[in-house]
Amino acid sequence: MKLEKKALFNEKGDVELAKRKLINGNTTNLNDFNNIKYTWTTKWYRTAMNNFWIPEEINLSQDLKDYKNLDDAEKVAFDKILSFLIFLDSIQTANLPSISEYITANEINLCLTIQAFQEAVHSQSYGYMLDSICSPEERTNILYQWRDDEHLLKRNKFIGDLYNEFQENKDPYSLAKTMVANYILEGVYFYSGFMFFYNLGRNGKMPGSVQEIRYINRDENTHLWLFTKMIQELQKEEPWLFTEEKVKVYKEMIKTGVEQEIEWGKYVLGENIQGLTMEMVEDYIKYLGNLRCETLGFGKLYEGHESEPESMKWVSEYADPNGIKTDFFEARPSAYAKASVIDDDLDDL
Repeated sequence: MKLEKKALFNEKGDVELAKRKLINGNTTNLNDFNNIKYTWTTKWYRTAMNNFWIPEEINLSQDLKDYKNLDDAEKVAFDKILSFLIFLDSIQTANLPSISEYITANEINLCLTIQAFQEAVHSQSYGYMLDSICSPEERTNILYQWRDDEHLLKRNKFIGDLYNEFQENKDPYSLAKTMVANYILEGVYFYSGFMFFYNLGRNGKMPGSVQEIRYINRDENTHLWLFTKMIQELQKEEPWLFTEEKVKVYKEMIKTGVEQEIEWGKYVLGENIQGLTMEMVEDYIKYLGNLRCETLGFGKLYEGHESEPESMKWVSEYADPNGIKTDFFEARPSAYAKASVIDDDLDDL
């Protein structure tokens, strides 16, 4: 089966909802908000639009002072993890339009457009953080650490190579793998990276950066939901892409992502960060891997890691941008009170 790129203008496109498909449909590309097949996109769209925020509205003056006083291990971890997150959001911004070219449901493409915009805002947010706390030379060094750090380059290559595979092989299977790679990025890598910043926050450090991460985390939660639903719709419409053999490939991709994240944690965190141990980090990442696999119906990866570790319950508390009502994080903690968070376990879908 080939993967057909949608026409930009298609006067003979189908209007009937029954004929609309995630891929290889015959779309008109008309954005009709009252005529949609994938009704879950309505909730997603409204949630994402209500989550609008501006990075510069968060005060980073305290972070400038704190950054200079981080201990050596914290500063190395801060720089490297931020460098990784900057890369992830940047490649997401570039890759999402490539996926959208082959999605033939206009309501889903609307969601992908919003996601791409939000990923760009996240990149801007990281840039604002760096501009506020370090010199231009340090900023450049952090942005491009992946060129000289073999560990960081390895992390980037795993996702980057999967995305490049779809650029070279525009077929349904490559698209499915790209969607799973996106799912790994959104559901494992980002969550693990955010955890480090939340640990700084509970140690009373880098309050503005923590709040930036919380708003980014909220956006990424909706992005995870979007790709979860896209993969689930693809499972219904194209079951041949989810044979036992192919699911084994997808599951191995997720496991590789988890193992790389644990290896990365040992490299950038180790036993040198106050409030974190590698046992805590590994337990949390394996829990994330299980949660992501089981949500897609692939089964679990690790026995004994089915529930959020008790030692990491604080991560979920910090991930709620409106959950901690204190001026410590921002001058106007209720500034984005209209925004909402989609449950991570997706039980309401």
